Amino acid sequence: MKILKTTLTLAFILCLTYNLSQAQQMFLVHQDNVKPSKMMEYEKIAKEFHAASVEHNLQTEWVTAVSNDFRYFYITPIENFAELDKRPMADMAKAMGDKFGEMFERYDKCYNSHGSYIVVHDEELSYMPDGSKEAIEGKNYRKWFYMYYAPKNAKKVKEGMKAVKELFASKGSTSYYRIYRNGFGAMENYYLVSVAAKDEVDGATQAKANEDVLGPDRWETFSKVLNHISRMEEYSGEMRPDLSYSPK
Repeated sequence: MKILKTTLTLAFILCLTYNLSQAQQMFLVHQDNVKPSKMMEYEKIAKEFHAASVEHNLQTEWVTAVSNDFRYFYITPIENFAELDKRPMADMAKAMGDKFGEMFERYDKCYNSHGSYIVVHDEELSYMPDGSKEAIEGKNYRKWFYMYYAPKNAKKVKEGMKAVKELFASKGSTSYYRIYRNGFGAMENYYLVSVAAKDEVDGATQAKANEDVLGPDRWETFSKVLNHISRMEEYSGEMRPDLSYSPK
């Protein structure tokens, strides 16, 4: 047990040092894997919780995203790991009394699993020529591509991601994307590519136009990533401003 504790402590320190050295924005993500049959009930509770947060001026913030496989993501920016020790809902829970616990008991009936982890926004690999770090207004639709890789291939995958970005820049592509990578709490290494659009049709139109811009030789560059990942998962989803929150 002592060896395990020492190993975990070392892993935590290494992860902390790595993230801080990269000077990238970290996000704490809480993920609820909602049962399809409970989606409407979950939405009702989520809106009640949002209203309660506004009423009690909860001193934290998050943006909400929902994927097409009924996963709900609550994403909060954090500066360091010390913020994980904070209890921003303590005052709200005290003020609401039993109603607070009852609301989460109702939540628990809507999913079989949920949990939290950290992701890191990688500005170096993101392709955002205007330098925007904020969500683009009017573009709440998302395409998400998860690219998983073995630790031994980390360097090659990163080099491939840089090559893709250079291709987009050299061709003057207007199809922008943000890159996130796994942080503390993830069991696998991955890069997440997030592409914004107005809606599904706009996303498909944008993707087709980008194929023409990059040309048929794009696969030669893409292979510098694809040849070194273990698998890729694609999801669609949307940002949910109505379930996002920031204090007054």
